[in-house]
Amino acid sequence: MKVNTYLNFDGNAEEAFNFYKSVFGGDFIANIKMGDAPDAHKLSVEEKNRTMHISLPISKDTILMASDIVPSMGHSLKNGNSHYISLHPDSKEEADRLFHGLSENGDIEMPMADQFWGDYFGSFVDRFGIFWMINYNPQAQ
Repeated sequence: MKVNTYLNFDGNAEEAFNFYKSVFGGDFIANIKMGDAPDAHKLSVEEKNRTMHISLPISKDTILMASDIVPSMGHSLKNGNSHYISLHPDSKEEADRLFHGLSENGDIEMPMADQFWGDYFGSFVDRFGIFWMINYNPQAQ
């Protein structure tokens, strides 16, 4: 079984995913607008330009996915720390690259550092309000 992370945004999913693409590389495997959906004529111009679904492979086995909420359908976004995306890179250098790239203009909770449990770890909230953990375990290599 594969498990992928699905995120919600309030009108800036594509902007966020262009940022994530700049860090992870690769290409979108989907980028569909709300205006492409049946009954799109019921949406405002702004809502038609929102993202219905976008997906970006970030590793061999992981696809990061998202959509924008649609306020006219009663959706509302509630950012919070009830979930993190936890990345486990293959090297300390890759951990640093991901941490510095994704945390740009965000809020760092714990800078990358060697931890008492033996891993190299850091956490932050990116500029889009998404919570991330970067954890490199040298023993897992």
